[in-house]
Amino acid sequence: MPSPFPGMDPWLERPTLWPGVHVNLIISLQRALAPLIAPRYYVEVGQRAIFSVFPPEPQFIYPDVAVFADRQSHLPLQSEIAVLAEPIIVGLPSREKVYEEYLEIVEAATHRVITVVEIFSWSNKQPGRDRKAYEAKRNRIFQTETNLVEIDLLRAGQPMPFVFSKTNGHLTHYRVLIKRGDNEWQAYLYPFNIRNSIPIFPLPLQAGDSEPAVRLGEILNETYDVLRYAARLDYSQAPEPRLSDADAQWATEILRAKQ
Repeated sequence: MPSPFPGMDPWLERPTLWPGVHVNLIISLQRALAPLIAPRYYVEVGQRAIFSVFPPEPQFIYPDVAVFADRQSHLPLQSEIAVLAEPIIVGLPSREKVYEEYLEIVEAATHRVITVVEIFSWSNKQPGRDRKAYEAKRNRIFQTETNLVEIDLLRAGQPMPFVFSKTNGHLTHYRVLIKRGDNEWQAYLYPFNIRNSIPIFPLPLQAGDSEPAVRLGEILNETYDVLRYAARLDYSQAPEPRLSDADAQWATEILRAKQ
């Protein structure tokens, strides 16, 4: 069963579900692109370590052994007895080391990375160590002739920085940004909203090479269908993050029509 939405399905953005969607979409994109760029190029899956924060459930754990001060006991009038205060043991947020995948388009003859394709995760869009690490990688790529494709299918969080020039400066729900290695100061932005289909965009390669069209919407829809995401999603509950009232009403009508 294909997704009921014309583009991005906002129910896929749930933080507990998105890591699996991210991995599956990376693999699907690799399989879709590989035959389009062979034999001159091949598609490699890269990994980087991230340190996602998982706060423990709120709870109060009292120590097994404690020293209590009896304020009502008969103490010497002219002296003060020092006692240890009783602490409460609390949990601390833990940082779990996991791995995040991205794609590299590699020239077969030289094994040189020509293009990096990133699909953003929650860690890319939240303040902290993982975002800073990605921003540092982004800046390093900008200083080389490597192409960069950033695919942002998450409404939550802060988009990666870029400067509007010929647009009205309005941020949309989702976006694809292409930075070509031979263009130091400009990038190509493909913005779209929840009600739009996902734009078809070119995969940047080396100058003079034919660049295949990336049909990301079709790839996402096929992934949704093959892996049966319809059975995992509860469309009776609001997506996370929630939609605006107008978009929520639109989504309800879409789901009702395709029920």
